[in-house]
Order: sequence, then C-alpha cells, then structure tokens
Amino acid sequence: MTDDRTAPLGLFTLRVALGVMYVAHGLLKVLVFTPTGFAGFLAKTGNPEFLAWPIIVAEIAGGVALILGVYSRHVAAVLLPILIGAFFVHLPAGWQAGQGGWEYVAFLIAASLTVILSGEGAYALKRAELPGFVSRLVPQPA
Repeated sequence: MTDDRTAPLGLFTLRVALGVMYVAHGLLKVLVFTPTGFAGFLAKTGNPEFLAWPIIVAEIAGGVALILGVYSRHVAAVLLPILIGAFFVHLPAGWQAGQGGWEYVAFLIAASLTVILSGEGAYALKRAELPGFVSRLVPQPA
C-alpha cells in the first residue's frame, strides 16, 4: 500500500539525494580526479576517453535538474546509461563499494528507476510525464 499523503515527500527526498550524488560525482571528476585523469581512467577500463567531458557535464547538469525537479523522469532516464556503464566498470571489483565494487551503483540504478517510474514527488519545478518508451512497459490499470 502506498501512503498518498507522504509518498510525494519520499520521492522528493530520493530525487534530491540522487541529484546531490550526481553533482558530487561530477565535481569529484573535475576537482579531484581532473578531467584528464578521468579520461585516462576511462581509457584504462576500455572506454573512449572522449566520453569524459560529456559524462562530467551530464552528471553535474543532470544532478542540478534532479535537485530542482526539472523533467526529473527524463533526466533520470538519460543518466541511466552512465550508471549502467559504471556498474560494468565496477563489476570486476565485487560487491563491496568500499573496495570499488558495484553495490552502490546498483542502488543508484534502482533509485533512478524509481524516479523514472514514480515521478518527481513534491516540490518539483517542472513535472514530466512518464517517458514514452517506459510507459509502454508499465501495465495499465483495468
């Protein structure tokens, strides 16, 4: 059962937390790892170096959009491939996020899917309908 009174606040909390995570990781790549260092990491993991800046920009801009609640469903859907890519980069390290594993990334994928399927929650600046490709997968009420 969903509590219709508090569900929007729960989704708001999840949306903002996901947005903060994206902004933090984007800034980490700029301020700590540096874009050049991140590009080198991508190359070392078998990914194209030219993706460094697009990933950084997507994480920071997308994170801000999630925090503000601007087309959050679409933003979460667009950012999902970045998380899926990160999942496969972290997969060889095993489960533990503390050792570079995939558990945290898997949780972020679940959080993103929740925003995509459930919506922005409370205090969103610009709401978005469920993306068309997802709405076809969701069973319609009888």
